[in-house]
Amino acid sequence: MKITISGIRGVFGDDLTPNDVIKYCNNFTMLVKSKKCVIGYDTRPSSNIMMNNVVASLMQCGIEVYNLGMVPTPVVFRESRKYGAGVMITSSHNPIEWNGLKFIIDGRGLNEDELNIIKNNQTVDKSKIGTEKFIESNYVIDAINLVGSIKENPEVILDIGGGAAKNVAPEVLQKIGCNIKILNETQSNRGPDPTTDSLSDLTSECNKNQIGFAYDLDGDRVVIVRNGKKLSSDATLGLGIAKAIELGYKKFVLSIDTSIAIEKYIKQNGCSVQRSKVGEANVIDLMLQTNSEAGGEGSSAGFILSKFNFCRDGILTSALVSSMLESKRFEDVIDLINEYYQLREKVKIESKFHDKIMNELKQSLQNEFDEISTADGIKAIIDENSWVLVRKSNTEDSIRISCESNNLEKTKQIQYNMVELVKQSYTKIK
Repeated sequence: MKITISGIRGVFGDDLTPNDVIKYCNNFTMLVKSKKCVIGYDTRPSSNIMMNNVVASLMQCGIEVYNLGMVPTPVVFRESRKYGAGVMITSSHNPIEWNGLKFIIDGRGLNEDELNIIKNNQTVDKSKIGTEKFIESNYVIDAINLVGSIKENPEVILDIGGGAAKNVAPEVLQKIGCNIKILNETQSNRGPDPTTDSLSDLTSECNKNQIGFAYDLDGDRVVIVRNGKKLSSDATLGLGIAKAIELGYKKFVLSIDTSIAIEKYIKQNGCSVQRSKVGEANVIDLMLQTNSEAGGEGSSAGFILSKFNFCRDGILTSALVSSMLESKRFEDVIDLINEYYQLREKVKIESKFHDKIMNELKQSLQNEFDEISTADGIKAIIDENSWVLVRKSNTEDSIRISCESNNLEKTKQIQYNMVELVKQSYTKIK
C-alpha cells in the first residue's frame, strides 16, 4: 500500500482491505468541518464495493454523503468546492487490480499535516448517523461556460480507455461544438495510463484533419494525438498553458521536471513561472502559496487551472485545447516542444542506500556545474537548453534520472553519464 498526499493506493483485497477503507475514511471525518462530503468512483471492478464501504464509514461518523456515482476525478474535485470535502475512489493510472482513495478538502488534496491525521488512529464521534443522497454534478455546465463555443466544429476522437470519462467528456466536447467519435467507451485493450501506452487504436484512427484525446481511468490525465502521432506528455501541459495565456493568465507553476520549452514559452509571453517539487500535490501547494493561476506537471500530462479545479483535469484540458486548434499558438507550442528531447531512466538500488548516494552525487555535481537546485533531489543546469534531475523514488527501490536538451545525442550522453555516476556512487558507499 502507498500512502501519500496524492492519496492511498493498493491492490484491493491484498494490501488495501475494507478495514483499511473504514479506518482511513473514519479518520478523514475529523477534517470535514462542514459535515458534508461528496463522493465518486471510477470504473475499476472493485470500485463499487469500495464505494459502499466509504459511504458506510462516513455516515457512521455523522457525515452527510452526496453520491455522484461513477464520475471522473475532476468532477469530484469541482463539486467538493461546494460541499467542503470529497472522496474519490480511484487508483488513477495504476493497473486495474489496484484501487485507492483521494481525499479532498475545500477543493484541494491533503497537505502533510492532514495526511498524518488520516494515517494515525483517531477518536471519532459516532454518536450521530449521517445520510446519503444521490446528486448530479454541474461540471458539464461549468466547463462549457468557461470554454465557450467553437465555431469551427473540429473533428475530435475520444479514447475513453474504459474509464469514468465516458459519462462527461463526450458531453462537454459535443456541447462546445466538436464533432466527436468515441473509442473504447466501456472496455479497452490498452493500458490504464495513456502516458505510457502506445495508443495504437487512437493513432490509427486519427488522421491529419483530426485531434485525439486519450484519458486514464479516472479522467484526470489526458494525452493528445495529432496527425496520427502521439504527442509527448509535456505537449498536453504546454497546450493547456498556451490557452491559459490566451485567456489572460500571467502566473504559472511547473514541476521541476517539466520541459524547459514550456518555461521558455511562458517567459516569451511576458508571464512568470516558478518551479515546484515533482508531483501534482506539490504543484498545487505552490500554486496556492503564490496565488498562481495555472500550472502543471509535464511528466503526467497534467494541466491545472486553479480557477476551475485544484487537480489535473483531462476533460477540461481537452476542451480548452480543442478550442485553440485554429490558433497560431497551437502550432507554436508543438514546434517549440519538438525542439527538445527528454529522457527518463531509473537505476535499481535498495532504498537504504538512497540518502548516501544522493549526498555523494551532490558533491560531484556541485564540483562540475555552477547552478544546482536541491529543492527536489538534485537538478543540475548544464546550459540554457540542458538539465539533469536525479531523485530517489518514493515508491520503489530506484534512483530516478530525468534529463533534457535540444539535441538528442547530447540528451542521451547526459543520461548515460548520470547513470554511470549513480552506479559509481553506489559502488563507493556500498
